[in-house]
Amino acid sequence: MRQTAASSPLAARRRLAAGRELLKQHRWRDAERALGDAVAVLDGNAFDWLGLAIARQKLGALDAAQAAARRALEIEPRFLEAREMLGQCLLQLNRPAEAVAAYEGAPAGTVFGHDSLLNHGMALVHADRAGEAVPLLLQAIALKMDSVPAYLRLGGAFKRLKMYEEAVECFRTAVALDPQNLTAHGFLVHLDQFACRWQHFDADVAAFLGALERTSREMPQGQECTPFALVAIPHDPMAMRHAAQLEAARQARGVRPLPAPRWVRRAGERLRVGYLSSDFYQHATAMLIAEVFERHDRERFEVFVYSHGRDDGSPMRRRLEAAVEHWVEVGPLTPEQTARRIRDDGVDLLIDLKGYTQDHRFQTLAYRPAPLQVAWLGFPATTGADCVDYFVGDPWVTPLEHAPRYTEKLAQLPHCYQPNDRQRPQPGAVTRAQWGLPEDRPVLASFNNVFKITPEAWDSWMRILCSVPEAVLWLLDGNEQAKANLRREAEARGVDAGRLLFAPAVPPALHQSRLPLADLMLDTWPCNAHTTASDALWAGLPLLTLSGEIFASRVAGSLLRAVGLSELITHDAAAYEATAVALLRDPARLAALRRRLVEGRLSHPLFDSARFTADLEALYERMAARARAGLTPEHLPAA
Repeated sequence: MRQTAASSPLAARRRLAAGRELLKQHRWRDAERALGDAVAVLDGNAFDWLGLAIARQKLGALDAAQAAARRALEIEPRFLEAREMLGQCLLQLNRPAEAVAAYEGAPAGTVFGHDSLLNHGMALVHADRAGEAVPLLLQAIALKMDSVPAYLRLGGAFKRLKMYEEAVECFRTAVALDPQNLTAHGFLVHLDQFACRWQHFDADVAAFLGALERTSREMPQGQECTPFALVAIPHDPMAMRHAAQLEAARQARGVRPLPAPRWVRRAGERLRVGYLSSDFYQHATAMLIAEVFERHDRERFEVFVYSHGRDDGSPMRRRLEAAVEHWVEVGPLTPEQTARRIRDDGVDLLIDLKGYTQDHRFQTLAYRPAPLQVAWLGFPATTGADCVDYFVGDPWVTPLEHAPRYTEKLAQLPHCYQPNDRQRPQPGAVTRAQWGLPEDRPVLASFNNVFKITPEAWDSWMRILCSVPEAVLWLLDGNEQAKANLRREAEARGVDAGRLLFAPAVPPALHQSRLPLADLMLDTWPCNAHTTASDALWAGLPLLTLSGEIFASRVAGSLLRAVGLSELITHDAAAYEATAVALLRDPARLAALRRRLVEGRLSHPLFDSARFTADLEALYERMAARARAGLTPEHLPAA
C-alpha cells in the first residue's frame, strides 16, 4: 500500500498544522491536500473536517465538500458552521430539499444566527416551500435590520407566493439601503408590473436605468443584475447590452473554461447539436420547439437534449423525449458537471434556450463545453457573453444594423426566428356565453402576461375603449392584485371597470378554442406577445402590434410578416389606436383578415414546420462550415 504524506500520527499532526495555516492564507488547493492527508489519519476533529470542506468548496469540489461537512456533523451535531457549510454546498449542487433537511436536522435548541436563517430561508424558497421561508427571513431581518440580502430573499419568497406588492416593498427597502443594487432595482420595477401598480413607474424605471448606467461605466466584475427586468420597460437598446454584460461577467466569475474542444465532425458526418433548457415540459418553449425536434434530419444531425427542469408527466414531455436520440437529465449536476458531460458527448453546437430567464443555467456556457455556442428563443436580447458565438434571429427582429446591440454575431433565419408546431390544437367549437362574453359587442383581447402591460399601452387601450364605447377588453387573469389595480386604472381613465373581463388560465387546447371568440388581439409594448401571438394567429385571430427598436418589441411584427399581415404592424401609439378603432368599425375588414389567416394556416411560413426546420439546419451548417474552415464567427444574413 502506498504511504500518504501523513501516514503516521506525528506526520499527520504536522500536515494538520500546515493545512490550518494554508487556510488562513487562502491557499485552497494546498490546504485541501494537507488537511485531506491529515484527517485520513486523525479523524476525530470536527473543526478540521470543516476546514477541509471549506477548501473543497472554494475549489468547486462540492460533492467532496458536502461529504466533509457531513463528517464534521457526525462528530459534533451541534457544530453550526458545519451545518451551514453543508447547506451551502447542497444549494450549490441544486439539491435544495436536502439543504432544507440539513438545517432541519439541527438538534433541538440550536440557535441559528442571521446568516444561517438567510440560507435556510433561501433553501426553503428553492424547495418550493416559500411560505415557510417567510418567518425565518423575518427573523433574520429582526437580527439585522439593515441586511440587504435579507430583504432581497424575503422579496424573492413573496414573489414565489405571488404576493407581488409585498415583494416590491422588500426590494424598495433594499434600494433605500443600497441605491446601487441592480437586483433590487430590477425586481422592484418588474414585480410592480406583475401587480400592475404604476404609481411610481416612471420614477422607478428612471432610477433603475440610472443605477445601471452608473454601474456599466465601472463594469465591476461580479455585479449581479436582472436583465430580464428590462424586457418590459422602455429603455435604450444599449442598456440591455450593458445589463447583460454585467450578468455575463458575474456568471463567468471564478469559472475556468474547459480545454478547447476539438472540432470532431468533418463535412459529411452528422453534426451533434445539443439543446440546454429547464423548459422541456408543458411550457411555451416546449410548445414552440417540439416539432423542430421531431423534424430534425437524423441523417445529418444527432440531437442531444440537456434538461435541468421538472418532469411534469405531461404528453408534451413524453413527446419531446421521444423526438430526440439522447435525453440527458442534468438537473442534479452543477454547471461545471453539466459542461463536462456536454463536452464528453462531443457536442458541436450547443443551443441555449434560456438566456437569463427563470431557472437558467447560463454558467454552463461559461465553461465553453462546445466549439460553437448559440443563443436562441428563450431570452429576447443579447446575452452579453463572450462565450456565446451566435444569436439566432431574422431580418425583422435582428436587422444587421442592430448588430452593435449584441455581443454575439447575428444569424438570421429567412422568415421568422420563432418555430411553431402544426400539431398544436385546432380551435374547437365554443360559444361566447361559455366564457361570459357578450354576444353582440366587439371583444378586444390581450392574453399576454400582465407584467407586459405598461402605463403607455394601458392608456392606448383605454382611449380605444372610449372611442368604441360598446367594446369590452378580455384579459388574462394574472393575479388578484393585478385585477384590482387594473380595474382602478380603468376607472381613473373614464372607463367602467365592468368592461374588463378576465379569462382564467386553462390548458392549451381549451385556450386555443376560446381565442377565435375575440374580434381583435391587442399587443403590448415594449414587450410584445411571443407564443401568445402565434397562438392567436394559429386560431385565426388578427393581432395588432406596435413595433419598436428592441428585439422584444419586434417579435409580433416578425410573426405578422410571416403570415402576410404586415398591415397590422404600427410604429407609434397614434397609428396603433387609429388602426384598432378603424378595424372595430369595419367588421367586414376584420372578417377578411380572419379568412386570410385561416385559409393560409398551413401555407404561411410561420406555420410551415418542415421549412422552418430545414432553414434552421442550414443555418447550423453555415456556422459549422466556418468553424471547420478555421474562420471565426461572423454575421450570417438570411439566405
